[in-house]
Amino acid sequence: MKVVAINGSPHADGNTYHAIRLVADELAKEGIDVEIIHVGNKAVRGCTACGQCGKLKNERCVLTGDDMNDWIQSMKGADGIVLGSPVYYSAVAGTMKSFLDRAFRVAGANGSLFRHKVGASVVAVRRAGGVPTFNQLNNYINYAEMFMPSSHYWNVVYGAAPGDALRDSEGVQVMGVLGKNMAWLLKAVADGKGKTPLPEKEAKVVLNYIR
Repeated sequence: MKVVAINGSPHADGNTYHAIRLVADELAKEGIDVEIIHVGNKAVRGCTACGQCGKLKNERCVLTGDDMNDWIQSMKGADGIVLGSPVYYSAVAGTMKSFLDRAFRVAGANGSLFRHKVGASVVAVRRAGGVPTFNQLNNYINYAEMFMPSSHYWNVVYGAAPGDALRDSEGVQVMGVLGKNMAWLLKAVADGKGKTPLPEKEAKVVLNYIR
């Protein structure tokens, strides 16, 4: 099994990375491979709502200039996905938001590419805004009909300078518990395939409030 973790921080070795690494270490103990993709230091345009991904149905975003389509395919091929972001003004970092909007838009428009994968979110914050950012990330996971493991507290680590998060003893434990629970859920989903039929995908009902 494989998990793809998205590092939405501009810093390659910042506290977001360390949060992801803590989860990844627990997954590795259970024989699950983890690939960390660093998108936060890239120039990623936001979604323009052009609708071409839904019209073309080729699992691609038509915007060029970044590696979005490669990232989408890596996520499609994984059994689980971890979304990691720092907190900027009580919200997901801008580049990560642009990435998420496009990746999940393409996935949803092409047969729900991430549906029934296992997905988890982790957040790194200096002081405040960790839970709102955590909720933002979880919105993508929930919208995609993914299965979400939990920990015994919100998946947030605290620290300012790179590496500070490793001194947040409670946060370190939270990430470890998340990794263990995610590993179990990944295996449970894999074991259940072929034994218990998954719910059939339903066509989305769309209602516009103003017509």
